[in-house]
Amino acid sequence: MGKKILFSILSLVIGAVVGLVGVVYFTLPLTDVLTVGETLYYTNAETTITSDPIAFTDGELSIHFPELGNKYTGDCTYIKYGDLDILIDCGSKTNSVSAVSAYLNQYVTDNTLEYVIVTHAHTDHYAGFTLTNGSIFDLYNCTNIIDFGSAYQTETKTLEKYISERDAELALNGTDGLTYSYYDASEITEGNNLKFYSEDNALEIEILYNEMAYNRATGNGSNSTSNNEYSVCTLITFNEEQHFLFTGDLEEEGEELLVQNNPSIQRENLSNGVDLYKAGHHGSKTSSNDCLLEQIRPQLVCVCCCAGSSEYTDTYDNQFPTQEFINRISAYTDAVYVTTLCVNWDTDEFTSMNGNIVAIFSSSADTRLVFSNNDTKLKDSEWFNSTRPDGEPMRVWPETSINNQT
Repeated sequence: MGKKILFSILSLVIGAVVGLVGVVYFTLPLTDVLTVGETLYYTNAETTITSDPIAFTDGELSIHFPELGNKYTGDCTYIKYGDLDILIDCGSKTNSVSAVSAYLNQYVTDNTLEYVIVTHAHTDHYAGFTLTNGSIFDLYNCTNIIDFGSAYQTETKTLEKYISERDAELALNGTDGLTYSYYDASEITEGNNLKFYSEDNALEIEILYNEMAYNRATGNGSNSTSNNEYSVCTLITFNEEQHFLFTGDLEEEGEELLVQNNPSIQRENLSNGVDLYKAGHHGSKTSSNDCLLEQIRPQLVCVCCCAGSSEYTDTYDNQFPTQEFINRISAYTDAVYVTTLCVNWDTDEFTSMNGNIVAIFSSSADTRLVFSNNDTKLKDSEWFNSTRPDGEPMRVWPETSINNQT
């Protein structure tokens, strides 16, 4: 069986697929708490995957935002091109491993993730890499690992566990016939971005220079008190024309420096903007600022969050995706989609919003979008157009028309 460890699967049932009428809510029993310095959860419940895997044709690139199987906000992006498999982050909690691995197993045919990128030292992005005998590192051969390196604020026990699991994976180098490599993104200097290519050179993965992460790692220059600003940022280019940007939880100062220091995401080098942008920091008010958006002019935006969750705040305006994020992003596109919806935080109830989101790109066809729940844009969703207990609207889409800032 090797690294294909049998791992219990988290319950994930999509009401529309099984033919139930009305809304189906998921309740997660958060049992077996691991007290290792930060609260982590896992479950031994069974999972039912109700959506069939998507069939891709030759030359198609697919970008997936799978649901994470719980009410918590976190990031996970899976990218597939031919036999090349890329994973960016795996949150939100350790129980997300079962949901994510069940999803990945529909597409990863050789048990190998050629590129694993871990953006920064927050558990909602790396919890899935921390389990003993059950982490993403245990379940798959992760042959190229790129992470935040020494750019973090505090070394918690959970972070120590991540580093231990990562280093154990790298120690496999050569023992199973595979080569394992590690890249510390905080060591990237200006003008020397890391670049990786698919065998046919149709796909370029560029790890961008993050000035504050570099300063934090080297102890030189100004940095931040927030791990968010040390996020590993990735620009993926397909067929030299289509661009996809992933910025972790980068916030305003980091976005300003990212644009200033990286010509590849400056307006003059993105003639049509980016085809897909994963909303920074789950659609928070601190990210996806105009300094970045006016350069990348996103056409399609995916938000990895549990919409309306009070996990971080009881202030409605600051719950993901925030009104300030919507105000800014609406100037460029209304094609904004969200994975999951929080129904009732106190009773652990959550359900799919768009569900698993998959965007499929090719050089000869328009973008194809596939959702496991529905294709409703955020601005048209029931949650977006609902009211709060105080009678105020949950969110408002600005009346100004979309302007691609040409």
